[in-house]
Amino acid sequence: PRFRTADLSFCHYHLLSQKTKLKIYYLCACITQKGMKAFIEILREKYGLAQPEAEKLLEQMELLTYRKGEHIVREGERNSSFYLVADGIWRGHYLRDGVDVSLWFAFQGDSIFSSWGYVAGLPSLVSIEAMSDSRVYRISKSKLETFFSSSVLFANIGRIIFERQFLDMENWMINGGAAQAKQRYLTLLEQNPELLQHVPLKYIASYLFITPQSLSRIRAELSKKK
Repeated sequence: PRFRTADLSFCHYHLLSQKTKLKIYYLCACITQKGMKAFIEILREKYGLAQPEAEKLLEQMELLTYRKGEHIVREGERNSSFYLVADGIWRGHYLRDGVDVSLWFAFQGDSIFSSWGYVAGLPSLVSIEAMSDSRVYRISKSKLETFFSSSVLFANIGRIIFERQFLDMENWMINGGAAQAKQRYLTLLEQNPELLQHVPLKYIASYLFITPQSLSRIRAELSKKK
């Protein structure tokens, strides 16, 4: 992935000497490479990709940094790019009768993109927002399709990633509903214990198809059993 000096947290970067800038560049490049290797292991575990395949995919992608509250796309905007979450938490949500509805949460290793934007080039029906400071790997649709079409091996990477997306969506649909909200809440926290540190309860309640008051009762009930 390309390294961007704009991602450095130095207010006066332009005032540094060229030698110091080079040291910072190579230090951050090393950190980025180390982080990429760790992320490759996550992709291997999540999608069953071989290391060379995962490396080739990430080599095509650009590593971007987002702050909490920033969006990769807002409802009504167009964005056809494809993203993999390197770290952080993301939320897909939309407005229904003025109410903010949480559709999904995404975590490290998950793919995120506007379905309507990617598939049809149409305005997104959902907003995709960072719930915490986050980094994502990004690739344009045209570049990703070129990569997939370059070999049967790379085309298989696309099939695996999108199949996993469909499985996650079906699992979400099957397990939806207030009757199973307690179990879904427990599963969500078990798989992503950092969720409560970054996501307001009202968004979690919306995702579970229950009111914030119902979620508070579930949490109170669980606290009593501890």
